[in-house]
Amino acid sequence: MSNALTTPFEKGNQNQTTTWADCIAWYEQLARDYPRVLRFGVIGTSDAGVPIHAGVVSSDGVFDREQIKQAGRTVFFNNNGIHPGEPEGVDACMALVRDFCTQPERLAALGETVFLFVPLYNVDGSLNRSDTSRVNQDGPEQFGFRGNSRHLDLNRDFIKCDTLTAQVFNKFFTSWDPDVMVDTHTSNGADYSYTMTLIHTQADKLGGELGGFLRDTMLPFMFGEMARRGWPTCPYVNPVKDSPDHGIAEFLETPRFSTGYAALHHTIGFMPETHMLKPFADRYHSMRALVETALDFTIEHGAQIKALRRAARQADRMRAEWPVHWSMDEANPSSFRFKGYEAMYKPSVLGDYTRLYYDRSSAWERDIAYFNRFPADVTVKAPRAYVVPQAWREAIERLQWNGVRMERVDSDRTVEASYYHVVSVSSRPTAYEGHMFHDDVQLEKRRGTVALRAGDYIVPLDQDNARYAVETLEPLAHDSFFRWGFFNSVLEKKEAYSDYVFEDHAEELLRDEPELAASFAKWKAANPSLLKDQSAVLDFIFANCARYREPEWRRYPVFMVE
Repeated sequence: MSNALTTPFEKGNQNQTTTWADCIAWYEQLARDYPRVLRFGVIGTSDAGVPIHAGVVSSDGVFDREQIKQAGRTVFFNNNGIHPGEPEGVDACMALVRDFCTQPERLAALGETVFLFVPLYNVDGSLNRSDTSRVNQDGPEQFGFRGNSRHLDLNRDFIKCDTLTAQVFNKFFTSWDPDVMVDTHTSNGADYSYTMTLIHTQADKLGGELGGFLRDTMLPFMFGEMARRGWPTCPYVNPVKDSPDHGIAEFLETPRFSTGYAALHHTIGFMPETHMLKPFADRYHSMRALVETALDFTIEHGAQIKALRRAARQADRMRAEWPVHWSMDEANPSSFRFKGYEAMYKPSVLGDYTRLYYDRSSAWERDIAYFNRFPADVTVKAPRAYVVPQAWREAIERLQWNGVRMERVDSDRTVEASYYHVVSVSSRPTAYEGHMFHDDVQLEKRRGTVALRAGDYIVPLDQDNARYAVETLEPLAHDSFFRWGFFNSVLEKKEAYSDYVFEDHAEELLRDEPELAASFAKWKAANPSLLKDQSAVLDFIFANCARYREPEWRRYPVFMVE
């Protein structure tokens, strides 16, 4: 192999990862040398103004996206470097693409499948290079940083899209509509013997026959093939207590994460997590084996995967109810044969507490509880369509980026519609990825007359991208736009009162509004301790009286036409 085709990992001591500049220059040269195999170019720009690249490998020299989609070809997508401090996928992808270019038999094995890849997604973080940001990781010698130029974690940004980078990704992913995605990572957490662990799209949440195919066919193949290749693999080690001894839980990847986002598009997603304490060379080789294993399965079963995705979309068009929230079934775990190290405890030398450590000289192998069932615990009745007023452009933009079909209201009118009244919201006490995320939301469904203006958007659910619309517009969904604070302004009442004036007026309101008087009586009976608090008393009357009601206050502004 010529030196020009050798990757930085291969040239040195196998403890090196490429820089962003070297990576891009290397792919650009490869694309010039092999134009009938590789198409490589810029797909957008990051928040720091750095180009974001993507590549396409095709066995027959066809790179046009629309032509590929019209032909019904399978698309396999490999995303790398979302966390640049976890770079083994970046280097493994370079070598794999090089082999497609230089090994005719490897290229021919792709058949009709297209290999789509982003070489290094978090380009901002890749330029923030050091050897110190990954506290517990064994190599490489230099690597990038987890956050982007706005200090955001891109693997929490797929729904809220605070970053230009995520906006580029949403549009890129939607336009290509990949059938299978592998997004490469390195884990933190417990100690154990495995180099490779695997997060996959949670099968219950993926749902239907597609979820069953993932659980019963694709995953057994991948675990078996990885063992055959010399890289035994286990599910991502997410202990239910302090160590794997007590069992592990499957990762419920909500749409803020890449695999959860992929599920909104009915794409099977994998997030391989190599073990941080293993040498970088081992992590690199196991990562390449994992990507190739997923790719080989996709090539062989591409037609079936595409048919299952079509069926899932068709089923969505006919749904009477939508699951929007899932929780772990703690009562009915399965089991997994796990190879671990003895979890031990000893007094800390730093403080007055007992600390956990793992004794690698005491290895064990036994069945542990594996909590891998997540039934839906919140379902909603499917409306015929949602209505999103044009004022809420942040939501509308994201629906558009994800291919959701919408129709404009052509004239002002009123309609009977259902809507949610927000009873209460509890948010995280500190900022999470730039937002005050709403963990607990209590709603009351109401019905009434709402005004539509020309230019508002109707979102019918009889469409392929219905799932994205439902799981972003239903407030109780795990990563809804509401939970991320897109509609926070409706939670704030806009007018107020002066207590010394309103005190007398409140007596008139209670006399003139029997419903208010009745609800106030119930409130006093339920809250006797608050009767000494003038603000609490007057706030209740002001908030619940008919005369000064603000219809928009606490009314979730997305309506449902049924």
